[in-house]
Amino acid sequence: MIQRFLGLLLAAVVLASTAGWAQSPQTRVLQRALRNATSDTARTLLLADLAATYRYSRFDSVQWYARQGLALARRIGYPKGEGRCLSRIALLLGERGNLPQALRVDLQALHLNQASHDLEGTARTLNQTGLLYFSLDDYRPSLQYYSRAWRLYQQARTADTSQLVSVLTNMGASYEGLRRYDSAAFFLNRAWELTRRSRTLHQSCWGTPAPYVLRELGLLQVALGRPEAALRFYRQSVRVAAPENDRRSASRSYQYMAELYHALQQPDSSIYYARKALALGQSLPFTVGIVRNSKLLTQAFGQRQQPDSTLKYMELLLMAQDSLHNPQRIKQLDAIGFAEQQRLRQLEEERDKVAGQIRTAALLAGVAVLLLVSVLLGRSNRQQQRANQRLQSLNEQVTHQARQLTAQRDNLARTLQELKITQSQLVLREKMASLGELMAGVAHEIQTPVSSARKFAAISAELCTELRHEAARLITRPYDREILDEMLQNLLQNQTRILQFAQRADSIVQGMLEYSQDSSGPRQLTKLNVLAEEYLRLTYHDLRAKNRYFNAALLLRLDPAVGSVQVVRQDIGRALVGIFSAALQAVLQRQAAAEAEENYIPQVELHTRRTAETVELLVRDNGPGLSAEVMATLFQRFPDRDASTDLGLPLSYDLVTRGLRGQLTATSQPGLGTEYVVTLPLPLDTVA
Repeated sequence: MIQRFLGLLLAAVVLASTAGWAQSPQTRVLQRALRNATSDTARTLLLADLAATYRYSRFDSVQWYARQGLALARRIGYPKGEGRCLSRIALLLGERGNLPQALRVDLQALHLNQASHDLEGTARTLNQTGLLYFSLDDYRPSLQYYSRAWRLYQQARTADTSQLVSVLTNMGASYEGLRRYDSAAFFLNRAWELTRRSRTLHQSCWGTPAPYVLRELGLLQVALGRPEAALRFYRQSVRVAAPENDRRSASRSYQYMAELYHALQQPDSSIYYARKALALGQSLPFTVGIVRNSKLLTQAFGQRQQPDSTLKYMELLLMAQDSLHNPQRIKQLDAIGFAEQQRLRQLEEERDKVAGQIRTAALLAGVAVLLLVSVLLGRSNRQQQRANQRLQSLNEQVTHQARQLTAQRDNLARTLQELKITQSQLVLREKMASLGELMAGVAHEIQTPVSSARKFAAISAELCTELRHEAARLITRPYDREILDEMLQNLLQNQTRILQFAQRADSIVQGMLEYSQDSSGPRQLTKLNVLAEEYLRLTYHDLRAKNRYFNAALLLRLDPAVGSVQVVRQDIGRALVGIFSAALQAVLQRQAAAEAEENYIPQVELHTRRTAETVELLVRDNGPGLSAEVMATLFQRFPDRDASTDLGLPLSYDLVTRGLRGQLTATSQPGLGTEYVVTLPLPLDTVA
């Protein structure tokens, strides 16, 4: 009860301290200028600047002023004002975590900025686009956008020092994310010196970036192992943010302080600052801050074994993570960026095509002029000879141009073929990325409840043992003692089984996480029968999740003599998943096409066997079987027969033959099914 009262009191204090953070110091100046504006174009730009003054204090005011300016700009046909207002709306969407929509609006604003030759507006939009990729920890594309923005600001000779400091700080933060601390220190120190020297920061609608620069300097000190210096920067950032009403910077500074105290094993201070940061983030709302702070509080209260508080912040974390890190949104963001690159490439190709047409027209005009001159000079032999010489020279030029055009055509054909190969590789990469993403997502979703179940089962088992001792001591009647002891013994057995199943689920989760990693790991002593069975069931349940009415019989004949082998778990797992997927897809295909076959039962068999020199894994399905044409190109990555062919078997073949130095063969009979055999050579440091 006392803890709940203290929590409510802390929330009230934080909300009271943020109630006055309604606007920036620049807001009133711009409001007076808006009232005195005499033209609609000036009003549009002032509305965009007013929206910027509320960027870190009141998101609803950002949207209101930006929407007002956007409507006015479209009504009067003012693309420069429309681009700047759209840029403010994109800034709001990014802060709220809707990254794909923010990127769409940023690209729309960028087109308007470029069409109206607004260099400062274009630079600002590029800077915001870099921030979207930075929020996803994708630092290389963010650095590219920041560099383009910096060049445009220099080209425009902008007098807004706040914008220059913002870009420099963003570049330093990106280098810090890449762990290139020398470059990060260079840009951050340069940004801080520019901030200290400038006398015009308070005149900008974006206000002073000092809180941002200070907290990034603090992060750099943490990376360099100087926690005391980092805390000084964080506290200074909070003090500088207060006059600017910059709730976002204050929230981030409190968050970094909480994370640093957590790393220093000071949980009370960590919880105190995390709560302050979370309250400020929720008031905006600032989605990234909510995710980071709710995660920190969930871990802190979980370590303290306070389930109510842990559940509260875990629910908040899951809602914020779903908004920010939704896989569908991440795919949309990648698709939008790829479409923008394709559009730019298409514009370059069209420009080259127009230039070629102009050159061709000029060449044809030259030919016509020379022909006309040759006709006019054809009256005399001497003039005719000169004309013939010129015509011969012209013919050589045309022949040379024809050769060049033929060479260019051949180059374009080769380029097109390379693009098709690249497209096929992208299809393979996307499929593998989707599988890894699925397994990593499932593993992370069930890891926490499995860990909690294992922990509470162990605690319950200990409590059962203690209750048995206490009951034996307190209950005097033997009959009652036997009944209670039997009940407690049954409960202990149940808890022990729960603990065993939780440990097995945890091993499955670890295997899924290892499988979803990009790079191969070290060789590990692995029970091959257990690994093969787990991946078979995992692949089966994944297919059932996509086809809810699909069921199949899994028949296992596992040779105990196979024992344990030294293999790379990720490699053998990926190879088996490709084979299992092909077998399950085959029986699913026959089940879907064989509705009239009432007695058909989908079956997939897994056999293992150990011989004197090899370990064999046999996978057999009773699907429709494969034709001789398909079998001829079964393990080819890019066969000519079908561009949409599943790429799992070619990948499995590469992993078995190259990575594991084994063999993968397949035999099939149409109408009866297909059999795959994986043969691994011995010795593999086996343990029977």
